[in-house]
Amino acid sequence: MHYTNHPENDPLYKGLSVNEGVSDAPTINPYRTKTTKRTNYSASQYAEGILKGDISMLGQAVTLVESALPEHQQIAQQVIEKVLPYSGHSVRLGITGVPGAGKSTFIEALGMYIVRSGRKLAVLAIDPSSERSKGSILGDKTRMEELSVAKNAFIRPSPSSGSLGGVARKTRESIILCEAAGFDTVFVETVGVGQSETAVKSMVDFFLLLQLAGAGDELQGIKRGIMEMADGIAINKCDGNNVHKAKVARTQYQNALQLFPAHESGWVPEAITCSAIDKNGIPEIWEMVQKYVTHTQSNEFFQQRRNEQSKYWMYETINDRLKDGFYTNPDIMSLLSKVENQVVSNEISSFIAANMLLDTYFRK
Repeated sequence: MHYTNHPENDPLYKGLSVNEGVSDAPTINPYRTKTTKRTNYSASQYAEGILKGDISMLGQAVTLVESALPEHQQIAQQVIEKVLPYSGHSVRLGITGVPGAGKSTFIEALGMYIVRSGRKLAVLAIDPSSERSKGSILGDKTRMEELSVAKNAFIRPSPSSGSLGGVARKTRESIILCEAAGFDTVFVETVGVGQSETAVKSMVDFFLLLQLAGAGDELQGIKRGIMEMADGIAINKCDGNNVHKAKVARTQYQNALQLFPAHESGWVPEAITCSAIDKNGIPEIWEMVQKYVTHTQSNEFFQQRRNEQSKYWMYETINDRLKDGFYTNPDIMSLLSKVENQVVSNEISSFIAANMLLDTYFRK
């Protein structure tokens, strides 16, 4: 007998024995169900799905908005154009806060309160810093256990990279899509730091500043500009041994708010204590937002502000397109390094260099 598989098992080789072994495991899971390839819908199909409240269609349309591919942007803009007349019927709430203020827990507590009251909530984020810090609402979403599975809630992580202007524009366009899908409340969270608060303020109706008591001098390290932008302040973690400190902080913030010039809207900002864990103060914060909406709608500031925001984003888009067109122009790309070196070596001034490049771009 010949042992073709394992000749070592031939009796000639005394003391040797080799087992057959097992066959290799398949490289693909045999239990995995086959996924179908995503269908490429037309702009009309996306719009129709969104207006019916189809969350899957909404999510795919937001992905198109966030995409940098020209063909995706083309469809996205067509979808926005079709659903635009059905948008605008929501309360847009911007939320920012110091690190450690419990923003995720607060958003879930306020969000669940709103959803349980019968409203539909979309939570979006502006996060231009995630490429460096790796932080985003995606991490927050895993902590919002109740809200992330709530029937009438839609939580969307922000784009993972890009300039503040680009990310902010995409977030504003996502707001339009969410409103067209029937969401009557939209939260826009600032995940990044710095100028992102200004970007959020330029697309929301009410700007809420979330603060933390008991960290020392409450008013230290808080930018005056952010305080001035706030329509309301929520001092979170007013629970346990922190209740007294939170109440003291509320008094400090309320006094500080009175030092700022009166808001153009005629609204007087308030500072309210709350506990996102105990749910105390959450109804009062939502009541404050509703009071603001009623107040600004009655004096027509609400619509006036939205009109100003629309114009602002028109000019921002023009600026972005001009900037992108300039830096991607082949003539500019070939000239830029050379002119840059001339500026550094003091051969020409910065202003002459800039005008020279602009003249080249505009073919003067």
